[in-house]
Amino acid sequence: MITALNVIAALLTIGFGLFGFLAPSFTASALDLAPTDSNMGLSEMRASVGGLFVVTGLVVLFLNNPMAYAMLGVVYGGAALGRFVSVVLDNPPLVKAATFGGIELALAIWLILANINRAA
Repeated sequence: MITALNVIAALLTIGFGLFGFLAPSFTASALDLAPTDSNMGLSEMRASVGGLFVVTGLVVLFLNNPMAYAMLGVVYGGAALGRFVSVVLDNPPLVKAATFGGIELALAIWLILANINRAA
């Protein structure tokens, strides 16, 4: 059961990343990010919201090691922390921020707690 849920979490990571990697304009719009005078924002979406998540998910699947899955949880924990700090300091749309943050927090909790003590 743990292995199946770990793989699902890694595949979700890849899926989330593919949106940023292949459809940066759509992803930017979903995140309420507005374009400026250059296409650097699209480059950033492909890199930090896209490629970073795609490669991380692929490597976690390749390594197939409990510590790799736990580290993916730490990554999601950092994202959730940033999201919830933003709710306090930046006043983003609460439902959207809480939804994204909740998904990140749930993945973080699962990946860390299910894998940290399984590390070989």
